[in-house]
Amino acid sequence: MSVFEGKHILLGVTGSIAAYKAADIASKLTQAGAEVDVVLTEHARRFITEVTFRAITRRPVLTDLFDEPEERQIAHIYLAKRADVLLIAPATANILAKLAVGIADDLLTTLALATQAKVVIAPAMNTVMWQHAATQHNVRTLEERGAHFVYPAEGMLACGDVGAGKLADTPVILAAVEQVLNPPLCGVRILVTAGPTEEPVDAVRHLSNPSSGKMGYAIAAEAVRMGAEVTLVTGPTLLDPPAGAKTIRVRTAQQMLDACLQVYEEVDVVIATAAVSDYRPAEVWQGKRKKSEEEWTIRLVPNPDILRTLGERKGRHILVGFAAETQELLANAQAKLREKNLDLIVANDVSEEDSGFRSDTNRVTLLWADGRQEPLPLMTKQEVARHLLEKVKQLVSGGG
Repeated sequence: MSVFEGKHILLGVTGSIAAYKAADIASKLTQAGAEVDVVLTEHARRFITEVTFRAITRRPVLTDLFDEPEERQIAHIYLAKRADVLLIAPATANILAKLAVGIADDLLTTLALATQAKVVIAPAMNTVMWQHAATQHNVRTLEERGAHFVYPAEGMLACGDVGAGKLADTPVILAAVEQVLNPPLCGVRILVTAGPTEEPVDAVRHLSNPSSGKMGYAIAAEAVRMGAEVTLVTGPTLLDPPAGAKTIRVRTAQQMLDACLQVYEEVDVVIATAAVSDYRPAEVWQGKRKKSEEEWTIRLVPNPDILRTLGERKGRHILVGFAAETQELLANAQAKLREKNLDLIVANDVSEEDSGFRSDTNRVTLLWADGRQEPLPLMTKQEVARHLLEKVKQLVSGGG
């Protein structure tokens, strides 16, 4: 039986030249057994008519906030409650901006605020518009809230430009909808560590590092989107915790270890991205030490090694580590993989400007315990997270 059988899909169509392709999407979903309600924006009606979708879905097509799909039913509430998935394809830059800031000025944007269904968005627009900082910011905002994106394909656009911006092919979009209906990591419990740790020197000073936590938070958010039950143990960051993840905030390495051990037997996978301080002051000054002309010598002692501790208790767990290095990247990563009893490690050269602690991108190499290696091109941290979790899924299923 098709995963779409009996599912209620809301298909939002916006004012893009690619709007005609939404007819194929609606047709394929209907043929697969889904009940498809199409919502056209005002601008979408300039490109394709209600008649087309009514013939394909054999259901009324909604265009106005005050339409009544059923007698005495408020359209946006009725549709929002019954939907299993809200699919917006094609999605323009305009609709992304509205969704990101919560504007509800028509039926589609109001539905997006009113529904608790999974949201899948397939953008289509000019390459420059897609790459614009504002659009990318809106995409990240929506992803952080749990939206699933089917990124545009590359090719010749209607305007004559060549680049990313084409609506993804129908099979790719349908695969994304199928994934949210049947999440690949459903039932998998994942612990993610993220951010830096801080080791107090006195009441106002501490030892730390420049980790932003972006990579770990991206993994936690993507794991939630893929259906996992996620616990995020995070050091101090400026990031909002991912929706749907249980978040435990800590400060020091010892606190992070304690938090990890507390939930360790309840999880299946550990993905350790946190940049944990290797050392801490042997003594912490009480109060604030006042400035003086005297030298201040601080004796450091080793912190507990969180990954090594978990590796010693590995059992049934799948352990994934990160190696942030500035030299001999692969050699150091391989050593860490062996010494800490990991299944997989992500090697990251943080000396590169586009792969450093605070960047939004990463260029990493994946290394497995069986010796396999996979170098990845420069990707956003969300893309790295998605790729890594696909590999974790294979490890969970025994496929390596």
